[in-house]
Amino acid sequence: MNRVKGKVCIVTGGALGIGRSACRLLAQEGAKIAVTDLLEKEGSKVVEEITATGGTAQYWHLDVTKESEVKKVFADIQQQFGKIDVLVNNAGIAGVNKPTHEITEQEWDSLTAVNVKGVFFCTKHAIPHMKANRKGSIINISSIYGIISAPDVPPYHASKGAVRLMTKTDALLYAADNIRVNSVHPGYIWTPLVEKLANESPGGVAAFREQLKSLHPLGHEGEPDDIGWGIVYLASEEAKFMTGSELVIDGGYTAR
Repeated sequence: MNRVKGKVCIVTGGALGIGRSACRLLAQEGAKIAVTDLLEKEGSKVVEEITATGGTAQYWHLDVTKESEVKKVFADIQQQFGKIDVLVNNAGIAGVNKPTHEITEQEWDSLTAVNVKGVFFCTKHAIPHMKANRKGSIINISSIYGIISAPDVPPYHASKGAVRLMTKTDALLYAADNIRVNSVHPGYIWTPLVEKLANESPGGVAAFREQLKSLHPLGHEGEPDDIGWGIVYLASEEAKFMTGSELVIDGGYTAR
């Protein structure tokens, strides 16, 4: 119950899916949670779920593509909770599923603005607070597709590869400040993002889920809490000797 007791954790994209799981589990283990998202109703509901069980959480509206907003929200969180210990860069979108030669500049830019620039902005404005605190943990949610690839969603794959390398660079840059930076690489997790892909699949949701199961040697897709517990580990002092690393939680997908 106390794996991250007293830590202040910011979770971007905290309203749904993996972000919601991270918020709930970090709170369960004693952290104070800044739930940030564009979805006010869903984000506020996560706060209500946490506070109803005795935890501490507050919602902030945050568009990670706007640097001025990131800077202001992080300053507000610092003022409200007194420090920032953990940043979970979870906010992300899937983008268009087209071959590279059909993707427009706007489609490319809209995805990388969230998945890459958003990670950059949030990391940039968390670091000074962590340096002042003389320690911190940044957890970047990449993907199995930051390690391997597939013949679909090119901007998404590019963005997750970028996040993987950004993680390693920042791990080296800030190790002397006792700020750890690691990436998490989920396989297919049944989240609203993946459910949306299933609903758009020509074969229908049932066929889509069967296909997902066949891709994972364990025989099923993952659940948000499978990733949430990995985030708790990286946020905790259990991972104090871990930085610049990739935590792969993928049901065996990349072991094939």
